[in-house]
Amino acid sequence: MLGEVSRGIADTNILILRAGIDPAELPDELAISAVTLAELTAGVHHVSGEGAEQERARRLDVLQRAENQFEPIPFDSEMARRYGQLCAAVFAHGRTPRRRIADLMIGATASVLGLPLYTTNPDDYAGLDQWVDVRVVTRPHKRRIYE
Repeated sequence: MLGEVSRGIADTNILILRAGIDPAELPDELAISAVTLAELTAGVHHVSGEGAEQERARRLDVLQRAENQFEPIPFDSEMARRYGQLCAAVFAHGRTPRRRIADLMIGATASVLGLPLYTTNPDDYAGLDQWVDVRVVTRPHKRRIYE
């Protein structure tokens, strides 16, 4: 429909890789879940080893930009119930939901709101086709900081 604005939820990897993603692959209005901010915050603190200071600064930059550019959608009780259903679907698909907690919570947010979920990692949502409208975004070859 002419003039219709596309909307969607960004998976955490979209924010991390956003500078290298073709904007034409993303909706006009992109939203994030509070779960994404939690993942980005944890990522800042999970850096160690050689080059940790530079990587921590890069991750902090991504987090601060997300905090500045988005008003995160809270994870509510309806989303919590949907999360349980998604866990059951993942388990029925022969996979374990334990390692996918944040992804499934973000997927539950998109599902409850009836919005597509944009990701470069579609395998994280395998088996959830009836619940989550996953839109695959081309993963950039090289990770870059926002420009």
